[in-house]
Amino acid sequence: MWHIMKMYEYHGITDFIICAGYKQNSIKEFFSNYAIDNCDVTFDYRNGTTTIHNNFTEPWNVTVSDTGLNTMTGGRIKRIDKYLGDDESFCLTYGDGVSDVPLDKVIKFHTSGKKLATITAVHPEGRFGIMEMSGNDVTSFREKKTEDTGWINGGFMVLDRGIMDHIDGDHITFEREPLEKLAKMGQLNAYKHIGFWQCMDTLRDKEKLQKMWDEGTAPWKKW
Repeated sequence: MWHIMKMYEYHGITDFIICAGYKQNSIKEFFSNYAIDNCDVTFDYRNGTTTIHNNFTEPWNVTVSDTGLNTMTGGRIKRIDKYLGDDESFCLTYGDGVSDVPLDKVIKFHTSGKKLATITAVHPEGRFGIMEMSGNDVTSFREKKTEDTGWINGGFMVLDRGIMDHIDGDHITFEREPLEKLAKMGQLNAYKHIGFWQCMDTLRDKEKLQKMWDEGTAPWKKW
């Protein structure tokens, strides 16, 4: 989550709303202690004050919203509408993927497209190699290429506030009824990103991304 927020900060976005549910207390504790864990601190017990010195933390404004343990993805978005203020549009992404997608260009693409929603389309990396065959004969093996897979929703979306009118409640899965309806209405754009994108759904994914980070080759690290 920190890596994703750093990506947005690099593109000038520093106001965040986290749709929390599972382990929301851990997320709140992380941000509550973030400055204390990263800075020098003076605890004055005589006066009951806490002073943070040399604040090196990011200039973020973070709202952690308890959107429910069993709420579906659409319902979580609906629940944070009250925190969006007067903004006409907002960015949305999942908490399990990093990318070198140019978020500023995605926002401009959305604005120029004048549709309710824009998703970032990506080619996921193939997990298995390709076996070439002629009839029943195996002719060769090769690594799976990105073009062997179709486009998927890689997150990093930009949505107009009108999207809330298409979310009925907690039971709504955002990727189903709302997005499918918008697609039929001609109100859904896709920004095609052919660069790096990687989710972190498995231990294998985590180890791969951690190796990139440790070796200083993480493509998503622009800051």
